[in-house]
Amino acid sequence: MPDQRVPGARPDPRTSTRQLRFWLIGAGLFVLALWLLSGMLLPFVVGLAVAYLLDPVVDRLEGWRLPRWLATTLVLLSFVVVLVVVTLLLLPLVQAQVAHLIEVLPNYATALRARVLPMVERLVHRLSPEDVERLRGAAGNYAGEMVGWVGRVLSGILSGGLALFDVLSVLFITPVVAFYLMRDWDLLVAKVNGWLPLDHAATIRQQARQVDATLAGFVRGQALVCLVLGLFYAVALSAAGLDFGLVIGLLAGLLSFIPYVGTLFGFVSSTGLALLQFDDLWRVGIVVGIFLFGQAVEGNVLTPKLVGEKVGLHAVWVIFALLAGGTLFGFVGVLLAVPVAAVIGVLTRFALGRYLESPYYRGDAAP
Repeated sequence: MPDQRVPGARPDPRTSTRQLRFWLIGAGLFVLALWLLSGMLLPFVVGLAVAYLLDPVVDRLEGWRLPRWLATTLVLLSFVVVLVVVTLLLLPLVQAQVAHLIEVLPNYATALRARVLPMVERLVHRLSPEDVERLRGAAGNYAGEMVGWVGRVLSGILSGGLALFDVLSVLFITPVVAFYLMRDWDLLVAKVNGWLPLDHAATIRQQARQVDATLAGFVRGQALVCLVLGLFYAVALSAAGLDFGLVIGLLAGLLSFIPYVGTLFGFVSSTGLALLQFDDLWRVGIVVGIFLFGQAVEGNVLTPKLVGEKVGLHAVWVIFALLAGGTLFGFVGVLLAVPVAAVIGVLTRFALGRYLESPYYRGDAAP
């Protein structure tokens, strides 16, 4: 039956209320299903992320008159080959540095004890016996709590996101999911577009475009920032002669996806190792300078150029989303945190704009 509504007519408030109730119930059921199925969603979430990241490349190849299935195959195969080659190149180096760490760890422990114990003894001599006992008790309690917390985190990671079955499912199922999503991406978008409620379709499309722009600006841009920083830190720390500089640099670059966390981790760990390894302070200063320079380049060049200043995702909001996602849904929640944060951010700005235009903000006397 053709649509009988007059263009530009205001929708019936009762219909809007029913639609709102319908979508709220649907969103609640979706979150419930996500929570119940979070243990098996990892390969599908990773496949969706890969498809989203690589879809623009497929679209460009399709614009060069390549069939969609062939463009998808070429892009996915290239991505897998690059990933395998990088892994094969880095794995021996990482294994060598880990083996070296196990070998020299007792020496580092001895050096740390030799440097820290004199300072602790000087501090203890200035305290009364009662204060010393209180410090020992507090240290024992905090140490026990810290060990328990680390154990719980590791056990949660191993059981909730990186168990052997999950790793195998990511390796074998993710490429299949990514291939079919990339091949049918335009069809899926068109299908979902046809399901939008007619009264609000234009508004939903506008907000969806803003979500896509936010995600594209943050995820793809931040991934490039992580890659550049990881390579820079790994090469610079290795050239400075720091043991495990390659591993620390790569981890610092990877953790840079969480704003400021990668730089903080790399700075603390590399500076601590430099103090134990080097006797010359100028060599420690080189390590510190590497991270100061990297932070300056990231804040003034990489992030403004690759991520952009107006993606709408504040650093604190990203950190909160990642922690909340990991707490609620495990590793799958971490992967979904940034997209969900982008959606919530766009919807919050939209709701705030509607509020500022409404009588609730303007008052009855406003025109």
